[in-house]
Amino acid sequence: MIEHRALIPLVAWLVAAPALASPDCPRRADAVHALATIESVMATGRFVAYHPTSLVLADGAWTTVDPASMRDDLRLLRSRFDGLITYGAGRGADRIADVAAELDYRAVILGVWDPADGDELDRALAAAARHPNLVVALALGNERVFAKTMTFADVVAAIERVRSRAPRLALTSSEPFHLYLEPAAQPAIAASDLMLVNVHPVFQPWFATESDATAAQFVVNVVTDLASHACGPILVKETGVPTAPAESGYTPQRQASFYAALRTRFAPSAARAFAYFAAFDAPWRVDDANPVPGRHPEEAHWGLYDALRRPKPAALELPPLAGTAPPH
Repeated sequence: MIEHRALIPLVAWLVAAPALASPDCPRRADAVHALATIESVMATGRFVAYHPTSLVLADGAWTTVDPASMRDDLRLLRSRFDGLITYGAGRGADRIADVAAELDYRAVILGVWDPADGDELDRALAAAARHPNLVVALALGNERVFAKTMTFADVVAAIERVRSRAPRLALTSSEPFHLYLEPAAQPAIAASDLMLVNVHPVFQPWFATESDATAAQFVVNVVTDLASHACGPILVKETGVPTAPAESGYTPQRQASFYAALRTRFAPSAARAFAYFAAFDAPWRVDDANPVPGRHPEEAHWGLYDALRRPKPAALELPPLAGTAPPH
């Protein structure tokens, strides 16, 4: 899920350049309602990147989502979040939409891990058909171009195929920010209804010695620069700080401090906002396949809640959303 790349000199991002005019990509009439819902949650609610705690890769094989566990996940999250961004629609993850509807979430951006997997895509489209006012977008692939399992041309082709089947849905994919600055990305950006981008300051070479205010400003400045490339709203799908290992400078306190700084510097709007990444820790991700070689212990600790659903300081600092029950 994470980019360990795009090593950008800090000075290049401390002062944001004025955004240029966005490319010519008028809003599709069919997707107006979907985009309006996304923009409303961006401006007035909170998105969180969610992977079910019961869906794990163990001994080389995936488990299947446990419905009761997923319900417990989403019930806990609902007091602080009203928008969900997911990663896949297989192995029972398409049912996230059903539970989210029961819990009165406002928007789901449903991930399709492999857009070439016909069964997974069918499940995602069926979930969208069951909940047309809730499932407002599909994200066709997460960092697949970075992993070299897709090209941007493949992304465009996937968007065109899905759009012919579900024109009312907002469609996009998700990649690290630096790939969207490359000329090869422009056709995919123009084909997308929104930009769903990953911006991780923690993997920049200066992160360990700079302040959280600087890291937050980096995210803001990257998004400002992307505005000259984007079609539709920009939603940062992934940004954050893991809470371990401490010897790498990752702690619960720094995670909370980073998000506090980001909230101060990155006021949400219908045009630009960030999601919280991620909902829950995922211990199995330590040994998960990663586009970057080596062991990545930090991958287990991105959650605002731990694997037992206990809130970390970053979660506790988020007040409940208006009209929701207090968190457990």
